[in-house]
Amino acid sequence: MKLDTRTLVLMAVAIVINIVVGQIAVWLKLPIYIDAIGTVLVAVLAGPFAGALTGLLTNVIWGLILDPGALWFFPVSVVIGLVAGGLARAGWFRAIPLTVLAGVVIAVLSTIVAIPIIVYVYGGVTGAGTDFLTAYMVGIGNKLIESVGIANLLQNLGDKVLTVLVAWAIIKRLPSRFTSGFPFFRYSQG
Repeated sequence: MKLDTRTLVLMAVAIVINIVVGQIAVWLKLPIYIDAIGTVLVAVLAGPFAGALTGLLTNVIWGLILDPGALWFFPVSVVIGLVAGGLARAGWFRAIPLTVLAGVVIAVLSTIVAIPIIVYVYGGVTGAGTDFLTAYMVGIGNKLIESVGIANLLQNLGDKVLTVLVAWAIIKRLPSRFTSGFPFFRYSQG
C-alpha cells in the first residue's frame, strides 16, 4: 500500500500523540494507557495498514527512546490499528453507540494479544495500574493467566472505549478540507 504525504504527516503526529499521552499515563501510574488514540485516528482516516504501521512505529520509537518495555507490546498496537481500520471500513465510527462498540471489540482483541506478553515476558507484573487487580485475583486463588486476562480486559474496556471516543471526537472536529482526502474517512460519515 502506498502512503501519501498527508497520511505520513498524520502518522507522525499520531505517533507523537500516542507516546506523549501514553508516557504521561505510565508516569502517573494511571489504570488506563490511552496510548492508542493516534493509532485509532490514523486507522479510521487512512485504513488498517496505516493504523497498524502507526501502532508498530509508536512502540518501536517509544521503546527506543523512553520505555524499552513498550517494544514488547507492538503486536497489541498493530492489532488495534488493524481492527480499528477494519471497523471503520464497516462503518462502526459513524455514531457514538457504534464507536463505543468498536472500543469493546478492540478491547477484547487487544487483551487476547496482550495476555501472553504480560504473562510470559513480565511474569504478570508490568508496573501498570492493573497489577493490583492481578495480584488480588491470584491471591484469591485464580491462575496467573486468568488473573492477567480478567484484569487486562477490565482495564482495556475502559481504556479502549475512551480511546476510540477521543479519536472519534477529534475526527468529527477536523476540517473537511483536511479529512476529505483520506480514503477511509467516507466510511465514518453518518
